[in-house]
Amino acid sequence: MDTNINTKNKIIYPELSYAITGILFAVHNELGQYAREKQYGDLIEKKLKEIKISYKRDLAISDSGNIVDFIIDNKIIIELKSTMAITREHYRQIQNYLQQTNIKLGLLVNFKSKYLKPVRIIRIDSYNS
Repeated sequence: MDTNINTKNKIIYPELSYAITGILFAVHNELGQYAREKQYGDLIEKKLKEIKISYKRDLAISDSGNIVDFIIDNKIIIELKSTMAITREHYRQIQNYLQQTNIKLGLLVNFKSKYLKPVRIIRIDSYNS
């Protein structure tokens, strides 16, 4: 059994998720809600390096032409947005990335919101694993 998954509460990678969420809130607090996506990504990258969490940034997945903003420790995808509202298409996009990479957890983050609310998205077929 994978010890990084709490099957009772369906919390996947709780410690890593907590660390990443802390970084996301720190970045939002530092840059505010009006920066560009790239600025958020650059500061996230800097903070990941500071606490020595392994990651890949702007990674092309398969031959689909899709580019993932971040894959953290080969366990969590982070998809950054700086838009007025998160749409169904954004949810579909990250679910597609999860399917293509076989990663179980994604965080969809809209930095343009006044109050940051990272959304945890679990790969559909991983509910039963």
